[in-house]
Amino acid sequence: MFLFGGRQTGKSTLLKERFPKAVYIDLLKSDIRNRFKQHPEEFRESLLRYPPETLVIVDEIQKVPDLLDEVHSLMVDNGLWFILSGSSARKIKRSGVNKLGGRAIPETLFPLVSAEIPDFDLDRAIQNGMIPRHYMVANARKRLQGYIDLYLTEEITEEAAVQNLDDFVRFMEVAAISDGEIMNYENVASDCGVSANTVKAYYKILVDTLLGFEVPAYRKVVKRKLYKASRFYYFDVGIANYLTGRHYLSDKTPEYGHAFEHLIMQEIVAYLGYSDSDETLSYWHTYDNHEVDAVIGDARVAIEIKSTDHVDHADKRGVTEFAKEHPDTKQILVSRDRVSRRSGDVDLYYVTDFFKALWAGEII
Repeated sequence: MFLFGGRQTGKSTLLKERFPKAVYIDLLKSDIRNRFKQHPEEFRESLLRYPPETLVIVDEIQKVPDLLDEVHSLMVDNGLWFILSGSSARKIKRSGVNKLGGRAIPETLFPLVSAEIPDFDLDRAIQNGMIPRHYMVANARKRLQGYIDLYLTEEITEEAAVQNLDDFVRFMEVAAISDGEIMNYENVASDCGVSANTVKAYYKILVDTLLGFEVPAYRKVVKRKLYKASRFYYFDVGIANYLTGRHYLSDKTPEYGHAFEHLIMQEIVAYLGYSDSDETLSYWHTYDNHEVDAVIGDARVAIEIKSTDHVDHADKRGVTEFAKEHPDTKQILVSRDRVSRRSGDVDLYYVTDFFKALWAGEII
């Protein structure tokens, strides 16, 4: 099994707690990593003494992707079982790397979700994000700074992913400003002073290193012309906040609204991942500016997100317009309005009520 997830989401902690008797190889340790880089055959030799069905956990496998050849051999010839964890899929995806012939099931560990926190604090989650070390403190600013610095050092500089680090840092900041918006390579390139092709490659780096994800556009045209470009989100709202300098979010501001939407989108993404759902996630945006933030499957569920604390008729317009073209869709609006209720054909959810219904399997 491949277990991927962003840095500090808790992969190592989870694996050590769930499988305390497993053989554990940590490629974050430079001496072990460098030795196996130079002599991958020694990795295999170190495991030959174990009987079949022994579980071996290799942490940060992307640091030495050539070990996948040895893993493949040990699985086939010696019957060993492996869990391979990593915070980047970039090197694993490149051509020429052994992907274990389809024998490894990919799984993803996301940041914390509301269902894992008994006394879930919405405003803390919106400000700090849901990476465990960040959510657990009152002010995560220094930890977020350290997180970004570590990412740039170990994922970008160490792997020589870009030629100009300053350009990439500027791109990360611009990508955060447009977080959750329709991707426009030319506009971002203009703000960064690089080419559109470079911006496209930078976005791919963020996705491949698990620092962000894309939400594609819903493309089934009925009447209105639709946008077709994807939206980009950092994988955790706290990262977007830090990169944009949103250190003290205040409700009823556009910045709070962006962060509120981001948190709910990352919760939906996590639910789809953990539930092994076959449903796709997309967004719907027409050229006459009607939009739905999350469309599940083939228009099965339409979810609009508003940070207002009192929903009115205008807030429902996105899902109601979508339903005119897709009349069988389940219409949902998520907000900070504390009175969850049904208004016409739209289910209005207070955000924490929505989270509870989501994880109870009542939304999707």
